[in-house]
Amino acid sequence: MPVNLGNEFGSVNGFPYHPITLNNSAAIGTFAPHMGRRSELPIGIFDSGIGGLTVVKHIHRVLPREDLIYLGDTARVPYGTKSAPTVIRFACEDTRFLLQHRVKAVVVACNTASAWALPTLEQSFSLPIFGVILPGASAALNMSRNQRIGIIGTSATIRSQAYTRCILARNAGAQVFAKACPLLVPLVEEGWMDHPVTVQVLKEYLKPLLRHGIDTLVLGCTHYPLLKPALRKVVNRRLALVDSGASCATDVRERLQSYQLLSQNRRRIGKIWPFVTDEVERFQELAKRFLNARTEPPQKVDLSG
Repeated sequence: MPVNLGNEFGSVNGFPYHPITLNNSAAIGTFAPHMGRRSELPIGIFDSGIGGLTVVKHIHRVLPREDLIYLGDTARVPYGTKSAPTVIRFACEDTRFLLQHRVKAVVVACNTASAWALPTLEQSFSLPIFGVILPGASAALNMSRNQRIGIIGTSATIRSQAYTRCILARNAGAQVFAKACPLLVPLVEEGWMDHPVTVQVLKEYLKPLLRHGIDTLVLGCTHYPLLKPALRKVVNRRLALVDSGASCATDVRERLQSYQLLSQNRRRIGKIWPFVTDEVERFQELAKRFLNARTEPPQKVDLSG
């Protein structure tokens, strides 16, 4: 059942519908008639598994009074090995689920879904949609001293070249070196964040990037910040690690503020409602370890219906 957060605004095809457009800044004025009510709704966040909890953690830190609804599609993890049409379909299903819980915005806390599905989501759903790639690319350019930037991500994210295009569109003189790392998400999902096997796998993946003299590494999957202790055993401290989730959280705060959609009246700390499509107990255990914040009990949901 949807979290009880207030009255519906109406629905289309059975899903809550809010008649707003966010493709440009001129659309901000369309929030005005419902501003007071919409601003108190939760922010929806989805990812293919537990990796999106890193984004939840950052959003909860920068927006501590916002309610958050998180969907981890643990039954279909990882998205990074799927085809683009499949990723787009999954992302649309995830977004529809969040809309059933009357969210005011959706954060795509999955690099693969951001790379392939973000344009479709923006065209299909009339509410603010946030991705992780553009904020991460911008942060990498700001942090790099020699503009030699490495990217690690899932096979699908690297194949999309989304990070490379974003970086080169902002600095054509930058040099970008990307590496698909398909073994990392399963290792994180297994809980092997600092395991010797994980360190060895990272060494193999990072060898070609380090040979190119990169000074900045984009962690192009929201699972990867959980690997920072292992990464620091492989790379030196001078190499900047870009957490796209942290950059995304800042973007969410700034843009929702400009849309006048941040909660104005809530005095309490925001609540976090987690939903997963499989393995509730395992998710709960990992959430305690990596989120460092109290959540409501996770619930299992079926997206097929």
